[in-house]
Amino acid sequence: MKIGYDAKRALNNNRGLGNYSRYIIQSADTFCDHRLSLCSPKAEQRHADQLNELSSVEMVAPKSKNKLLGAYWRSFGQVKDISKVELDVFHGLSNELPLSISKSSVAKVVTIHDLIFLRFPELYKPLDRNIYNKKFRQACEDADKIIAISEQTKADILHYYNIDEKKIEVIYQDCDTQFHQQPAKNKLEETREKYNLPKQFLLSVGTIEERKNQLLILKALKNIKEIPLVLVGRTTIYQDELQKFIEENDLQQRVTFINNVQFSDLPAIYSLAEVFVYPSIFEGFGIPIIEAQNLSTPVVTSTGSCFAETGGDAALYSNPQKAEELAVNVTKVLLDSQLKAELIAKGLSNVLRFRAERTFAQLNGVYKGFVK
Repeated sequence: MKIGYDAKRALNNNRGLGNYSRYIIQSADTFCDHRLSLCSPKAEQRHADQLNELSSVEMVAPKSKNKLLGAYWRSFGQVKDISKVELDVFHGLSNELPLSISKSSVAKVVTIHDLIFLRFPELYKPLDRNIYNKKFRQACEDADKIIAISEQTKADILHYYNIDEKKIEVIYQDCDTQFHQQPAKNKLEETREKYNLPKQFLLSVGTIEERKNQLLILKALKNIKEIPLVLVGRTTIYQDELQKFIEENDLQQRVTFINNVQFSDLPAIYSLAEVFVYPSIFEGFGIPIIEAQNLSTPVVTSTGSCFAETGGDAALYSNPQKAEELAVNVTKVLLDSQLKAELIAKGLSNVLRFRAERTFAQLNGVYKGFVK
């Protein structure tokens, strides 16, 4: 088969959607013999080099390098070019499909990661929210098959877009393979020194933003023994609110922000942490949960949303509005060595559910279902 991917995120994005896109493309190259076309108006050189190394890949791009023309091509002109390469399936990996793809006879698949902008509209600018809604809804309507990355996302698609449930298939994802192996001892020490990490610390990873709910951890710190907290993630204006709370509650010596961590250093940072704390209010999947579990770091996360889907029985769960509950659960892990060992062992078992050889087999079944 010939599979085409909307590879803009894979070739240009260093965070969640980019990681997911690269994970799918690399899995397709590893676990099947399909020919792969990666469609994008531009590409960062390092990602292009990484994906060009795959055995089955060809790049599809507009002739013009003009940024505005590239954006137009992705929405409208791309369909003509993918018709030329005679694809069997086109898969939009990041919530959207070309706006003109309904004119094409190619089988259409789209992955929907979340509809958080509809659940929490106050967290998004009105213009962004309206654009997302138009693109996501249109993609769901045009797609022959919708891949939801969790049961939670499937439920949201059904609720907000009234899509035929038969079109939707839940297929989980894995984290980047760099999290699958424990870093070497020298890497751990180099990373500790590089970021000046404490001997023991709590860790939270994710964009520093209101939905990730890092303020709850700060509130919980007052009821947790004297252990430092390291917050890793891209900064937003929300960090100012956190800094104000830190100063008002004399937590300056207990909290460290790392806003520009190198991706290749993340496994070591997880491994060095005593507990991974993830009190997010809502996610589509919650990749950091399985990143931590892969690296034998016990997880305390939130009730509700998709978190129990991801963490399984290998995490402790707290109400994301109650700092006292969070403090109790973190303290349990810190003080109970048997509980900590159980969570680590269960975590290492839990993450096997998400390995690419299982999840991509499901996706490949979707692709093959279009073959007459």
